Amino acid sequence: MTPTDFQQAVLGWFDQHGRSNLPWQQDINAYRVWVSEIMLQQTQVSTVIPYYERFMESYPDVQSLATASLDEVLHHWTGLGYYARARNLYKTANWLVTHTSGEFPTSIEGLCKLPGIGRSTAGAISSIAFKIPATILDGNVKRVLARFSATAGWPGNNAVLQKLWLVADSYTPDTRVADYTQAMMDMGATLCTRSAPSCYVCPLNKDCKAFQQGNPKDYPGKKLRKILPIRTQFLLMIHNSQGEVLLQQNPPLGLWGGLWVFPQVDTEIGIAETCSKLGLQIVSQTINPTKRHTFSHFHLDYQISGT
Repeated sequence: MTPTDFQQAVLGWFDQHGRSNLPWQQDINAYRVWVSEIMLQQTQVSTVIPYYERFMESYPDVQSLATASLDEVLHHWTGLGYYARARNLYKTANWLVTHTSGEFPTSIEGLCKLPGIGRSTAGAISSIAFKIPATILDGNVKRVLARFSATAGWPGNNAVLQKLWLVADSYTPDTRVADYTQAMMDMGATLCTRSAPSCYVCPLNKDCKAFQQGNPKDYPGKKLRKILPIRTQFLLMIHNSQGEVLLQQNPPLGLWGGLWVFPQVDTEIGIAETCSKLGLQIVSQTINPTKRHTFSHFHLDYQISGT
């Protein structure tokens, strides 16, 4: 399949089956595309939509985002996870307002210099907002191209990733770049899915090597699973006589950076020590059973201590 044939197949499918009513596909500009692309990193469309709509209602442009407080921005992000994304949005908005009067760079190199924007996100902004030919390679597109080209290995491996970038570059068109970018993302999200790909209705199946091999689920390769370390923590839910709950703001970097959280200690002994340092006296105390929350790189076993 030549690049032209590939592009025609993808765009033909998009014209019939692609998504066109997503909120960030309306009133397209660089700001709206940027916010959507950051929210969609490691997060499904169905989850992102209500967050995106609320975010746009409060911060319709880069100037309104820059003049907000970080606390307000993080509050809008509550529940979406990966909070570094929100902090980077805020940093970038302030940088743009200060240095470019709120205008986004149009080049991939310029976009990649902004906090939280990598090569694929820059490509999406450039192609969708500015209609400038640029290559993307998000998680959905990696899956489509890894299967089509039978590129083995985990895309987190740099050598595998570079192979996929070469494949992606070879098929990226010079025209209809915004539609092509959206089409590739849509195909990965709705057709070439991780666990149940709809290969028999895929416009690329005649030349898809993984389909011809009969093993599309083998691509892309998976990361070798590691045993995640376990951290333990007590979260202190401290009430005063008025029923108010004590919260502390985390440092800007690290886990839950910049968020207001219950005080945290590593040991049960630390509960009394923390209360003492805060000048508080424990009147009553309960410690709830252990629960686990798993992050990408560790398990957190936590107990909530009510005082």
